[in-house]
Amino acid sequence: MKNFWQQYSRNKSAVFGLTILLALILLALLANVLFPADPFKLLGKPMEPPSTEFLLGTDSLGRSVASGIAHGARTSLLIGLVATSVAVLLGTVIGGLAGFHGGKVDNLLMRLTELFQTIPSFIFAVLLVAILSPSLKSVVIAIAVVSWPTVARLVRAEFLSLRKREFVQAAITMGMPSWKIILQQILPNALSPIIVSASLMIATAILLESGLSFLGLGDPNIMSWGFLIGSGRSILRTAWWVCTFPGIAILLTVMAINLVGEGLNDVLNPRLREKDE
Repeated sequence: MKNFWQQYSRNKSAVFGLTILLALILLALLANVLFPADPFKLLGKPMEPPSTEFLLGTDSLGRSVASGIAHGARTSLLIGLVATSVAVLLGTVIGGLAGFHGGKVDNLLMRLTELFQTIPSFIFAVLLVAILSPSLKSVVIAIAVVSWPTVARLVRAEFLSLRKREFVQAAITMGMPSWKIILQQILPNALSPIIVSASLMIATAILLESGLSFLGLGDPNIMSWGFLIGSGRSILRTAWWVCTFPGIAILLTVMAINLVGEGLNDVLNPRLREKDE
C-alpha cells in the first residue's frame, strides 16, 4: 500500500483529482449535518441571488441551491458507484466467459455485446427509463445496461491474452476446474485494467444520470444535480446560479474522477511502470 501511494503521488494531477473527489464525498456524507432541512423545502423567496443567508441562491420555487447540491452529491455519487459496479460485474462475467472458452461461446456472447453497442447509449438509457418508469432503480438499471459492453470487450481481450500464459496452461493440464482457473489464475491478473476502466465509468454514469434527470426521467422524489439544472433551464437568463453551480459540481466531479483514473492507470499499468523504471 505504501509503495502504491508513493507511485500514485508522483502524478500531481491525480493527487489534485483525489483531493477534489474526497471533498465531494465528504460533502455528500455531511449533507444532513450542513443542511438538515429537506432539500425540497421552500426556504426563501424565489430566484433569490447568492447572499449570506443563501450562499448559492434559491431556485424558482425558493429552494436552497446549496442544499440541493449537497444532497444531490450523495445521489449522483451513489448512482455512479452502484451502476458502475453492476455494469462491471455483468461485463466481467460475459467477457470472461467469452475470452476463456472461445469458439462458439465467444462468438455468441460477442454478437450479443455488439448488438447492445449498436444502439446509442443515451437514447437507449432514455428508452429503458421511460419503459421502467422514472425511479432511482430504473436509472441504475439503465446506466448499467448501456455500460457493460465496454467492460465485456476489455475483459475478453485480457482473458484471451492470459489464457495462453504458461501458468494457465499448467492449471488446465492439471485438471483444475474452469471456474477455479478463472477466479484464481486469470481474473486476479486482469484486475488492473478493469479497475482503471471502472473508475472512468463512474464519471460517465454520473453524466448519464444528470442527463436523464435533466430531461425529467430521474426519480422526482430524490434531489440530484441533473434535477437542479433541469429545474433552472427556463430561468437561466434571470437566475443563472440555479444551473451554474450544479453544472460546476458535475464538472468538478467528472474531472476529478478522470484524473484519479489516469493516476490509477499510471500505477497499475505494467507497461507505464516499466517506462518509468
